[in-house]
Amino acid sequence: MEFEGKKLVVIGGASGMGLKVAEDVIGEGGSAVIVGRPGQKLDDAVATLSRSGSAWSIAADLADRNQVVEAHKQLSEDHPDATLLVNSAGFFKPKPFLDYEVADYDAYHDLNRATFFLTQTIVRGMVTGGQGGAIVNVGSMWAHQALAVTPSSAYSMAKAGLHALTHNLAIELASEGIRVNAVAPAVTRTPLFEKVFPADQLDGAMEQLGGLHPLGRVGTPQDVAAAIVFLLSSASSWTTGAIFNVDGGVMAGRN
Repeated sequence: MEFEGKKLVVIGGASGMGLKVAEDVIGEGGSAVIVGRPGQKLDDAVATLSRSGSAWSIAADLADRNQVVEAHKQLSEDHPDATLLVNSAGFFKPKPFLDYEVADYDAYHDLNRATFFLTQTIVRGMVTGGQGGAIVNVGSMWAHQALAVTPSSAYSMAKAGLHALTHNLAIELASEGIRVNAVAPAVTRTPLFEKVFPADQLDGAMEQLGGLHPLGRVGTPQDVAAAIVFLLSSASSWTTGAIFNVDGGVMAGRN
């Protein structure tokens, strides 16, 4: 099987595309460590994954620097053998530029800070292990272009930073046999958007936003997870530094 004996770490993997990637990797013989916010959702995700294979949880609110430090320790002590990493933690709260407060801005960039240093921890283990590895960052279409309907200046800055990190690490880590790529989804129906729209408006909003995409619909966690799993797999062994637009055609042009 493709991922036999390999361990995956998913930062932000308790739901959505991160969880689907973990399911797929375990289904192909691997194991998974899920780093997520403490709570029932994380517990339930790991319990579900454990029915199919080996799975562990690390509970950490990535906005809390003390909890991030503890996650560093757990990853370095308990999972230095991980050779696969997906950075999928994120949130999306559209807000006009003039309405931002410092706390709004900091929330996005605190997440990037946690992602940066947790990635560093995993990479140290990859380098020490000498087996190479693969990293996939979940970026965003909003890092490429803006939509008037979703003003997202701070989110776009943060995701653009993640794209830049992808390029830099691809160059720095290539000699260690570590590949680093990213996916850039457009509107994807994950729990992220459930926090943007009220429950009774979600279906209508997804249908309306689906019309922006040339393929005529919003994405699903499986759509994006399939691209991520490909980038983790040996099928993409000559691919690094790529930003894959998994976006229903939006970057080609919009309806």
